[in-house]
Amino acid sequence: MEIYVARSAGFCYGVKRAINLAKKTLEKNKVDCFTLGPIIHNPSVVKELEEQGLKVVNAVTDVRKGILVIRSHGISKEEKDYLDKNGKEILLVDATCPFVEKALVKLEILKKEGYEIFYLGDKNHPEVKGLLSYINNQAIVFERPEDIPEKKYKKVGLISQTTQKPEVFKRSVEKLLPLCEELRVFNTICQTTTVRQREAKELAKKVDVMIVLGGKMSANTKKLAEICKEELENTYHVETVKDLKKRWFKGVKKVGITAGASTPKEHIKEVIEFLEN
Repeated sequence: MEIYVARSAGFCYGVKRAINLAKKTLEKNKVDCFTLGPIIHNPSVVKELEEQGLKVVNAVTDVRKGILVIRSHGISKEEKDYLDKNGKEILLVDATCPFVEKALVKLEILKKEGYEIFYLGDKNHPEVKGLLSYINNQAIVFERPEDIPEKKYKKVGLISQTTQKPEVFKRSVEKLLPLCEELRVFNTICQTTTVRQREAKELAKKVDVMIVLGGKMSANTKKLAEICKEELENTYHVETVKDLKKRWFKGVKKVGITAGASTPKEHIKEVIEFLEN
């Protein structure tokens, strides 16, 4: 069996930065350490950090004192305001992904300059919910260009969740362009995401089975699985090596592996070892 691994599979810069910040914080401090929601969308990594002392809480009001690590998706304006007012005994460690911070800057520009904002993304994703809170949720959130209301607009601003498919973003531009007098577009899709998706698509064309490794709640991993599935029916999205089934590989000559931005290299190695044995 031949095994091919996508070159950019595994931790992206933002996730790697968040994990490193969390680990350094745990190493240097003996006080209670928390993260608001899972620091990344990978259950095994979150569990590992919990075992080292990083406690996951669901609300800022659950933290009275100690250290709060802001996860890679960032926090909402309401949560930030609460911490500014009530967090005198809370030390903040900001692990927000730089690409998410960049998207916030672009959103605020569009809001300030009076654009009607269209946001390509999942309205229930913490990144999207958090960013929208800074502009009072004044945006039209959609997941497909077909969902954009067919009407005339004056000034329209388009932005995207950082893990969206570039081709869907492009089709969104094409859909909006004839509907408005002015269209301003900020491409806020993470470039690593774009490269990872392109590699996965090409790899899926060349193999018999495609394994997409990463958390089931990870937006970027789910997008990878969708892209691979479009090219190859025998695509399987798994969280760890334990989810693999031997029957998937019976008589198979070529297997491709890609992984989401929240997947450690160790998990990829475990899958390779499973396939080799």
